[in-house]
Amino acid sequence: MPKARRRAEDFSGPGAPLKKLGFLTIGLFDPADPGPGHESTLKIIELGEQLGFDSAWLRHRHLQFGISSPVAVMAAASQRTSRIELGTAVTPLGWENPLRLAEDLATVDVLSGGRINPGVSVGEPMHYDTVRDALYPDAAEVEDFSKVRVQRLADFIAGEPVREFSGKQGVVEEFSRRVEPHSPGLRERLWYGAGSISSAQWAGRAGLNLLSSSVLFPAGDTEDSPDFASVQAAQIQAFRTAHPAGESARASQGLVVIPTDTASREQEAKYRAYAQERLPRTRQPQQLGPKRAMFAPDLVGSSDEIADALLAHAGYLEVDEVAFALPFSFDYEDYVQILTDIATRLAPALGWRPKS
Repeated sequence: MPKARRRAEDFSGPGAPLKKLGFLTIGLFDPADPGPGHESTLKIIELGEQLGFDSAWLRHRHLQFGISSPVAVMAAASQRTSRIELGTAVTPLGWENPLRLAEDLATVDVLSGGRINPGVSVGEPMHYDTVRDALYPDAAEVEDFSKVRVQRLADFIAGEPVREFSGKQGVVEEFSRRVEPHSPGLRERLWYGAGSISSAQWAGRAGLNLLSSSVLFPAGDTEDSPDFASVQAAQIQAFRTAHPAGESARASQGLVVIPTDTASREQEAKYRAYAQERLPRTRQPQQLGPKRAMFAPDLVGSSDEIADALLAHAGYLEVDEVAFALPFSFDYEDYVQILTDIATRLAPALGWRPKS
């Protein structure tokens, strides 16, 4: 059974207050005029820092109208903020060259002063048959989309040798055996987006941090269970059992939470309609490509109501850090209201306090 938590007024008993507060955004934009959408995402990250959030996370979308290059956006955000950590949740490595990605991530981590949290996943790219010839024109049949790709990225980030060749050549050319720049500490901030017990256990054995979202893939462990929370709790527990750090291994949860404390009537109506439209998919596992997926219900209501729901959620009880997901299609003003209510009302009810 999950350990019991208590409200922020008294955390002297079992459980612990929420330690790290983050949010996740998709960064939507108008394809006819993409600039304002990207600027809006940067402003949301700046607001998150002002509100005391510990982290801001970017979804990664290819050939869609959301952020396709979160590394570039994190670089821009790093120059407009000074404290908030910046992450990806998640970058699908099927689209990436691990060596080149390691260089980009290390560069942005240096620019940010060590604030980058890369989150990754593996598997064949979505709708691979439609992009394979453009993405891997000469290697589509033999490309390896397994977890080996994550290990390669982790090793490159850690500073493992890429080659034996190094040293000075000519007057000014000097070559390194490892990815440069090397950013110490970045390997310890590498996260894996796992959706099944087997993936969670692999992430633990690999010494990665765990991102657990509002979508899980229960096939092979608890496929017939209708209880998302208990499935999530079991995966997080399995991750920590497999991790060298044990109970201190970092795991983050990312549900969609929409507090309505300061929302207008129109906003609240929109929020509830959004959640209601998505509710049917949460009643039983759904087919999502080749896998069966479980979806968590969106949590809409006052901060006290959402806090009570989280404190009764077995998955939430297993973590002390979160990256609450912002809904996909809301307006900038909605995100300002939601983030403000999360930071000033919901998170304090869960025991979180912003760092001074």
